[in-house]
Amino acid sequence: MLITAERIVTGTEVLSPGWLEVTGTVVTALGAGVPAGTPAHELGAVTVVPGFVDMHTHGGGSGAFPEATAESSLASRDLHRRHGTTSMIASLVAAHPTDLLRQVGVLTEQVQDGLLAGIHLEGPWLSAQRCGAHEPSALRDPEPSEIDRVFAAGKGTIRMVTIAPELHGALPAIRRISDAGAVAAIGHTNASYEEARAGIEAGARAATHLFNAMRPLHHREPGPITALIEDPRVTIELINDGVHLHPALYRNATKWVGPDRVALITDAMAAAGMSDGAYTLGALDVDVTDGVARVAGTSTIAGSTATMDLVFRNAVLGSGLERQAALQLAVKQASLNPARAMGLNAGDLVVGGPADLVVLDDDLRVARVLHQGTWVE
Repeated sequence: MLITAERIVTGTEVLSPGWLEVTGTVVTALGAGVPAGTPAHELGAVTVVPGFVDMHTHGGGSGAFPEATAESSLASRDLHRRHGTTSMIASLVAAHPTDLLRQVGVLTEQVQDGLLAGIHLEGPWLSAQRCGAHEPSALRDPEPSEIDRVFAAGKGTIRMVTIAPELHGALPAIRRISDAGAVAAIGHTNASYEEARAGIEAGARAATHLFNAMRPLHHREPGPITALIEDPRVTIELINDGVHLHPALYRNATKWVGPDRVALITDAMAAAGMSDGAYTLGALDVDVTDGVARVAGTSTIAGSTATMDLVFRNAVLGSGLERQAALQLAVKQASLNPARAMGLNAGDLVVGGPADLVVLDDDLRVARVLHQGTWVE
């Protein structure tokens, strides 16, 4: 299949006009200009970008990964795929030991079946002071035996674990998580600057939704935010949905860490792509009003209702860069960087790479999605 478009943006270049050839599930050629032969798909005045990679999402389309059912995961996967996410890590929330093992067991089978790209444990090893939309009674200090049981149940599918480095036993837990082949991420934390630095030195390599659910910056106590920003080994998650972060903070965080360290995420919950109303996130009731999800009866934000095309569009429009440079930066943040952080063979349009792409119109809204060489309905 030969595809042409006004603009194809990869991780390294902008091809305008551009073309690519897909054979089966793989990109077999691409280039600039007008290709030889008759294109099977002349997309016209559109922008083609790599499929989005969401390394942190709890659900969407009324489905939620903590429910750990095939129906719920399919609903979530399908909603986000229609919005351009071609690789998705399924995020759980803090749960009690038996529930956590059950959830991991079910999602492990879904990863093995190709439904999902991996599992993210956001909890239960989080700070009660910064728990956000996590059930407080399910929070606990990390124990080596529990970590081993959870990873055994995951059978190599757990890609990331969020942990608060100030907890008792957290530093050896971070080393254990890293040794098991997963990314330890610092988040939901009340850590000091020094405690966060210790977590990074122990092996933490990501920041779970930087700024949100962590001790804020203070001029005499820089806290975890400064430690995470200044270390070049750390990938920074940002929820650029217009609710969790002010656009100026997105722009400046990108300037502080550079183009290769920001990973845009949705942190979406079941209400993504749905109407306002009552939902759940794990054990908590959530009310969604005007598209903003909050723990019922509180002002606490409970994930988002965003999709990756929204955070991508916000990144392009809010970067302060001219259009081509903004597109290249957003491609890195929405596709390349999260794929690299999670160790996935995804996130770019390259010869030999997966045929996953998103077709965007002039307003950067999704027109079509190609997943593994097949157009998504």
